[in-house]
Amino acid sequence: MISFQKGTEDNSVDSIKETIKEVINNEDKIKPLSDQKITTLLKDKGIEISRRTVAKYRSELNIPDASGRKHIKK
Repeated sequence: MISFQKGTEDNSVDSIKETIKEVINNEDKIKPLSDQKITTLLKDKGIEISRRTVAKYRSELNIPDASGRKHIKK
């Protein structure tokens, strides 16, 4: 029999999403991070998820991709 705590997975997903949001909020706005770079930074923090999952969570947070977050210096 397999048992798990209900809500644990949701909490970890929420935690990962919050971490992704923090990484993006602290990035260089002129040269934003790619999903692959975010994946690498998360891995350095002990969070191992795929680039596609980062893209999915970023999209669910209504955060555009790197090109959509880029601020052109004037």
